[in-house]
Amino acid sequence: MIVHLTPYYAPAYAFGGVPRAVEGLARAQVEQGEVVRILTTDAFSRDGGRASPPQEWRDGVLVRRCPNHWPLLRRWNLSSAWVSRALNTWLEEGARIVHLHEFRTLEALQAAQVARPIVPLVVSPHGTLAAHTGRSALKRAWDSLLSPYVARRVRAVVALHEQEAQDAHALWQRFGLSPKCFVVPNGVRWQDFTNLPDPAPLCHRLGLEGQRVLLFMGRLQARKGVLPLARAFLRVAPSDWALLLVGPDEDQGAALKPLLKPGRLVWAGYLEGEARLQAFACAKAFALVARGEGLPMAALEALACGLPCLLSSECHLPDVESSGSGLIVPPDDEDALAQAMQALLSESADRHAARRAAAQQLVRQRYSWEAVAQAMCAVYNQL
Repeated sequence: MIVHLTPYYAPAYAFGGVPRAVEGLARAQVEQGEVVRILTTDAFSRDGGRASPPQEWRDGVLVRRCPNHWPLLRRWNLSSAWVSRALNTWLEEGARIVHLHEFRTLEALQAAQVARPIVPLVVSPHGTLAAHTGRSALKRAWDSLLSPYVARRVRAVVALHEQEAQDAHALWQRFGLSPKCFVVPNGVRWQDFTNLPDPAPLCHRLGLEGQRVLLFMGRLQARKGVLPLARAFLRVAPSDWALLLVGPDEDQGAALKPLLKPGRLVWAGYLEGEARLQAFACAKAFALVARGEGLPMAALEALACGLPCLLSSECHLPDVESSGSGLIVPPDDEDALAQAMQALLSESADRHAARRAAAQQLVRQRYSWEAVAQAMCAVYNQL
C-alpha cells in the first residue's frame, strides 16, 4: 500500500498544480496494480471552503479528508488537520511507503513522528523549497524551528528537476544532513486532452470569436509573470490575436485591470471542469513566463493539447525548445519575451502545425503518467 499525504487533493484544484499532480500519480499507480490511499485535508478553496465527503473512492483510490481546524489558514499551511489516527490505521493495514507532498506543513510534522519508525518517508516538495519563491519570512522561520525534525526523518527527496534536487541538498546541508535525492518529473494524462469540447460557448461568452487565442492559465500572482506577459502582448502581438488569462487573482488583479481590452486582453477568472477544457480548446498557443516554478501542470496539459508554448527557463522544461514544441525565454526579461512572442505568434501555418505535433509527441514520450508512475516505483524500490 502507498499512502500519499497531501494538504489538498481533488477537487481542490484552486490550490494550483499539487492536487492535479498527486491525483494523476495516484491514478496511474492504481492502474499499474498498486493499492493507493490518499490522506488529505478538507481544504477546497483559498477562501476557506471545505471539500466533502470525509471519505470516498475516486478512480480506484480511497481518499480520506481530515477537517482543517482553521480553514482560512490553509493557504499558508498554518491550519491543522489531525491525520495521525488515519495514518496509523493504514500503517497497521500494511502501508509500505508514506509519500509527503510539500515539505513545510503541519501534517508533515505528524507523519514524521508516526511513520518514520515503521516505513520509509518520501517527500516531494513540488517547487516550494527555495525561499525566494514566496512566503520567504515564513519559510525561514519554519526552517529554523520545524524543518530539521522532518528532514531527519525523510528517507528520500523526489525532486521535479535537477535544480530542485540542488535546492534540497543545500537545505538539508544547513541541517547537517545529506539527503538521498531522485528526479522524477510531473506527468499528464494526455488521453484526457485528445477530444476537447467545443470552445464556441466560452469564446462567445468572453467575446473572442474570430480571434486567435494565446492562453495563460495559473494563479495571478507576481512570480507567474502575468503582468510582463500582458505588457509584451499589447506591444507586439498581431491584431488577430487575443490574450486570455485564466486563473484566480492573488496579487495582480488590480494592476491588470487597466490593461484589459475586450477582444484583445481578457481575464476569465478561475475556470474548472468543462469550461477549463474549453479554454484549452479555443487556444492556439500557451504562455507561462514564471519565476520559481516546480514543473507546471498547466504547461504539460497545454502540450498535451498540442499548443506551442512560450515558457520561461524557470518552468524547467528545456525540451520544449529542443523538441520544437515552443520557445524558452529568461524570466523577468520583457524585451526577450516580446521578441520571442512576436516570432511565435507570426509563424506560418506549416510551422505552427509542426510545433503542435512536436508538443503532443513530447508529452507522450517523456511526460505520460504511466512513465512517471514507473519511475516513482523504481524510487520506492530503492528505499
